[in-house]
Amino acid sequence: MKWKIEFSPSYSLLKVKLASGEKIVAESGAMVASKGDIKVKTGIYGGIVSGILRKMLGGESFFMNEYTGGLKGGEIWLAPSLPGDIAYIELKNAEIHVQDMAYLAHHGDIDIDIKFRGFKGLLAEGEIVWLKLKGTGGVWVSAYGGVDVIKLEPGEEVTVDNFHAVAIDGSVKWNIGKFGGWKTFLFGGEGLVIKAKGPGRIFVQTRVLPQFVRALTKFLPKK
Repeated sequence: MKWKIEFSPSYSLLKVKLASGEKIVAESGAMVASKGDIKVKTGIYGGIVSGILRKMLGGESFFMNEYTGGLKGGEIWLAPSLPGDIAYIELKNAEIHVQDMAYLAHHGDIDIDIKFRGFKGLLAEGEIVWLKLKGTGGVWVSAYGGVDVIKLEPGEEVTVDNFHAVAIDGSVKWNIGKFGGWKTFLFGGEGLVIKAKGPGRIFVQTRVLPQFVRALTKFLPKK
C-alpha cells in the first residue's frame, strides 16, 4: 500500500494506491474519485449497536465503505468534509480515541468501537461519543485547520479545549472538566475542557468550527 497527502494543510486530499487484496475502510461520503480496479463494500463496522449509537449521539452515518484493490489494483482518493490537514497515526497493538468528525479512514487489523465521553460532552457542545480504534495498522484523521501533536511524558498533565482535541492515545488518562473557577467557566469563553495525563499523545487542531459559525452569524440577515 502506498499513500500520499496532497494540498496540505488547507485543502488536504488523501490518495491511496491499493495492490490486489489490499483494503482500507473510510468514512461514508469521503470518496472523491477512484481509478483502476477498486471494489467497494458498504457495511457497519464495530457492530450494529455501536453504529446506531454513533448515528444517534454523534450525528454521523453508521455505515462505512471498504475499498479493496482488485486483481490489477487501483487508487482511491479521499477528502474530509471540512478544510484542513490530514494526519496519519500508526498503531502497533495500541488504542486511540478519535473525535467522530475527525475520522477519515483506516487500514490493517483494527477493531472499531465507540468511546463514551459522558454527558458532559453535551454540556461542552461536543460529541458524546468518540471512535475507539484498537489493533495494528494505521488511521487517517482530519482536522479543521492544521494538526499539531502534544507529547506527554508519564505523569505530565495538560488542559486542552474540548473542540481542539482530534485524537488521544489510549494510554492517556483523560476526562472532561471546567476551565478555571466558575467566573472563568461561565464568562471566559472556554467552558468545559479536556484534562489529560500522560504518557501518550494528543492530536489537536488549530481551528474549531463553532467559533467560525458564530462569527458568520454576525453577518447573516436577521429574520
